[in-house]
Amino acid sequence: MAAIVSCHCYHSCSSLIASRRVGARIPTNCFGRLSARSSNVAPVRQFVVPRCSSSPSERGQWQPHQSREEGRSFSLRECAISIALAVGLVTGVPSLDMSTGDAYAASPALPDLSVLISGPPIKDPEALLRNALPINNKAIREVQKPLEDITDSLKVAGLKALDSVERNLRQASRALKQGRNLIVSGLAESKKDNGVELLDKLEAGMDELQQIVEDRNRDAVAGKQRELLSYVGGVEEDMVDGFPYEVPEEYKNMPLLKGRAAVDMKVKVKDNPNLEECVFRIVLDGYNAPVTAGNFVDLVERHFYDGMEIQRADGFVVQTGDPEGPAEGFIDPSTEKPRTIPLEIMVDGEKAPVYGATLEELGLYKAQTKLPFNAFGTMAMARDEFENDSASSQIFWLLKESELTPSNANILDGRYAVFGYVTENQDFLADLKVGDVIESVQVVSGLDNLANPSYKIAG
Repeated sequence: MAAIVSCHCYHSCSSLIASRRVGARIPTNCFGRLSARSSNVAPVRQFVVPRCSSSPSERGQWQPHQSREEGRSFSLRECAISIALAVGLVTGVPSLDMSTGDAYAASPALPDLSVLISGPPIKDPEALLRNALPINNKAIREVQKPLEDITDSLKVAGLKALDSVERNLRQASRALKQGRNLIVSGLAESKKDNGVELLDKLEAGMDELQQIVEDRNRDAVAGKQRELLSYVGGVEEDMVDGFPYEVPEEYKNMPLLKGRAAVDMKVKVKDNPNLEECVFRIVLDGYNAPVTAGNFVDLVERHFYDGMEIQRADGFVVQTGDPEGPAEGFIDPSTEKPRTIPLEIMVDGEKAPVYGATLEELGLYKAQTKLPFNAFGTMAMARDEFENDSASSQIFWLLKESELTPSNANILDGRYAVFGYVTENQDFLADLKVGDVIESVQVVSGLDNLANPSYKIAG
């Protein structure tokens, strides 16, 4: 009945080589088998997220243009390519270019892993969101970076960590004093007063953190650090003057999130006495995914997800969004037709997203995505495996990084549309199970950034 995800066999087959897990086995069908809500259904084709499974416990649909035989042949070939890719990544041997004339085989060899990795990946969702803002102000980034580095400093045992924290703080304070004028000049004129106020709070907060360090109060550092970074993020948001680009004509009339928004998702957890209820704060990034984030906010305002169950929770992803009935996504009652949205990916360094194609299909093998699958709780859209523009209502959260490749160089970036991150209580995502109920999803900020809303709230 509706779309859930299953990945290119690439992940499961090749990760077995990369991880050498005890007891791991290659599934008999690398594409997996998904089923509808009823257990007595024929094998179906799957919707996409990264997993290959032979379990019949998931859902999807066969596409009329591909037979079972064609799917089986493609699956085996994909597995063979995946194993070659994995060997190349693990051993450093260049991958094979297995050109056979189709869209997948036309891809050149995957670059060496050393080329793809430029440094330790950023895994903090709030840091990823700060870096994803469409600004170019070196002065504020030089304040941001040492404050973020306090997290690594705190990994040192005991009070010795405070010496490193103090160095980070000294560097950030010096950057703020030297670059304040450049920071202020980068503020949008309509937001300048608020930005200056935040800078004053940031400066005062740094003095407070200095006192915390002098008092050798290690336990108070992390909380103050997060407060300071919230001021930094606020200043950076105040540098964005309006929406920075035009959405393509064919998508202009769709719900668009022209900025950021935050939602609270309240989940009722069953059969867990230690966690009966949890509220997840999710920040949605419309600067880098206006169509995808706008579609979600519009569905939230329609209460589409309220009362819906978690439909997949396998330790790798948590997924929901498959409505009851035969529909595979959201059916707009005003048109009685399904609403689908395009694959939408912002490439780092570009001014607008690319639509309708994966970065692999575009030949952008070294490109970094602005919203990468780095953080635990990265939120993205599920879609039909062979239809880039087939996403509708099904969403998923990634629970761990790819075992084969690191963040910013994995098989998800550039293939699926990320549009937000869970910023509070994300660790509890791993406790969710199939059947747990989403009691409500509510927009708590940024609703005024939604353009072309199509929802009609009853009552």
